[in-house]
Amino acid sequence: MASSSYTCIHDGATEKDRLLSSVANYGGPCPNALVGSEAPHKQEEEEEEEEEEEALRRKLKYFFMSPCDKYHAKGRKPFKLGLQLLKIIIVTVQLVLFGLSNQMVVTFKEENTATFKHLFLEGYEDGAPQAVHTRDEMYSRVHFAIQQYMALPQISLGQYAYVLGVGVEGSALSLCQRYYRRGTIDPVNDTFDIDPHVDTECIGLNPLTSSLAPANSDYKNFTLQFYKLINVTIDFQLKAINIQTIINNEIPDCYTFAITIVMDNRAHSGKVKISLQNQASIQECKDPNVSGHADSYAREFLDVLVAFVCLLSLLLCGRSILRGIVLQHEYVQFFKRGLGRSVSWGERMEFINGWYILLIVSDMFTIIGSFIKIGIESKNLSSYDMCGILLGTSTLLVWVGVIRYLSFFQKYNILIVTLRAAFPNVIRFCCCAAAIYMGYCFCGWIVLGPYHTKFRSLSTVSECLFSLINGDDMFVTFHEMEKSGALVWIFSQVYLYTFISLFIYMVLSLFIALITGAYDTIMAQTQDTVRVSDLHEFIAECMDTPSSGKFRGPEGSSCSFLCCCNW
Repeated sequence: MASSSYTCIHDGATEKDRLLSSVANYGGPCPNALVGSEAPHKQEEEEEEEEEEEALRRKLKYFFMSPCDKYHAKGRKPFKLGLQLLKIIIVTVQLVLFGLSNQMVVTFKEENTATFKHLFLEGYEDGAPQAVHTRDEMYSRVHFAIQQYMALPQISLGQYAYVLGVGVEGSALSLCQRYYRRGTIDPVNDTFDIDPHVDTECIGLNPLTSSLAPANSDYKNFTLQFYKLINVTIDFQLKAINIQTIINNEIPDCYTFAITIVMDNRAHSGKVKISLQNQASIQECKDPNVSGHADSYAREFLDVLVAFVCLLSLLLCGRSILRGIVLQHEYVQFFKRGLGRSVSWGERMEFINGWYILLIVSDMFTIIGSFIKIGIESKNLSSYDMCGILLGTSTLLVWVGVIRYLSFFQKYNILIVTLRAAFPNVIRFCCCAAAIYMGYCFCGWIVLGPYHTKFRSLSTVSECLFSLINGDDMFVTFHEMEKSGALVWIFSQVYLYTFISLFIYMVLSLFIALITGAYDTIMAQTQDTVRVSDLHEFIAECMDTPSSGKFRGPEGSSCSFLCCCNW
């Protein structure tokens, strides 16, 4: 019979009973049957969600594991860790070898520059400023430099060769004077008449060994326009060979030195300053022949090996960053879909490993520097400075990256944690201190610059003040101020005493206090309960240990070299 509620009509009931029944689902399935069939589906969905949540926790826990824990979790060798250790060794070896070669190059340039100053500057003394004050001295210095150039093969201890055809009208040496087109100065009447347009007058000379040598005595008839003279320049080039590179089993380099002697009279103060400038260029020697020396490609092989290892490291670090971004997106979507709330940017940035970015920058610098070094060793390039900057910076970043692996050990992690905690406050403090520091720099440059060599430019002012903060050269800085006038001397005393007192006793002490305060905070947190972020609280619910075996994939799964291995 029909029941008064939503009860099921038995199969044995007649059609009439079914029609007279109050059940509204005539012809359909039984309500209890519906309830009974939906319950297993809900239970299956809940189980699937729990499995998905647990799988996400396991992924996150594995992502933030150390290389050792990852090895215990999946049994895969920490290839990236081994690659970084190998990179540290070979990059350091490469840098040391390049440093030895670069040191010889720089030493050769500096020693030749000193030699040229002694050869071509009359009365030159090391460290002493060169200047003349009379017309006879001016002519004497010009004639001395040219005569020394002409007699260079007979007087020089080094093996130098002339470079022909680089001067005016195809000559080897150019003697030029630059002067105002019209210049009349009359101090008696306090009048002057100057046309600021600059004219240049040059003559060319060739060494006596050249068949094209003109009458080289013409330079003695070269008249200088002293009353409107700006400067006098003597330009020529010399060739030399650096054979000391044989010590490092390298082919010697051939050098071309572009030498310019400048006699500067821009100030028209009665003192003409004299300087010698030397620009060196390196090129491959023609038909090099070193007895008993066979071609060695060991350095080129090392450079290629370093570039290949760094390229592999760059790809692996880039892949790890990409995986972090993908996992971050999965985590954010899970929280948005399952819990209905968003994830903070602080937690999102934890998926972007800054150490990997540092290693990628280091790898890029090393790869570029290695190719430049190959070009230098093949004598196609001479960019020693650029190569040194790239390799030096990359090696610095590589060694700084070692701290990442030390940070996995709690006792060695104190430096990184302290710097991370103090960094925001230190940056704010430095911005405030920099404003005061720049004010002192500009003030010292304007007021004390004309009277003190350490305050002649903004860069030297900054160097001087930074040295004072660290307690260097205090007496020398104070002592040289005594040569200035009384008013400037009084100002200098107030300036220096206030700067030293403010920055040493206050700014520097507060800076140290910020670091110390961050360290004390970190040490206090190790003894108290530390607030855990939602991300790490979510991960902590996964109780699986690395050695539990639950992180291992299915047996027999293939592992791609770059794409499928989870390191």
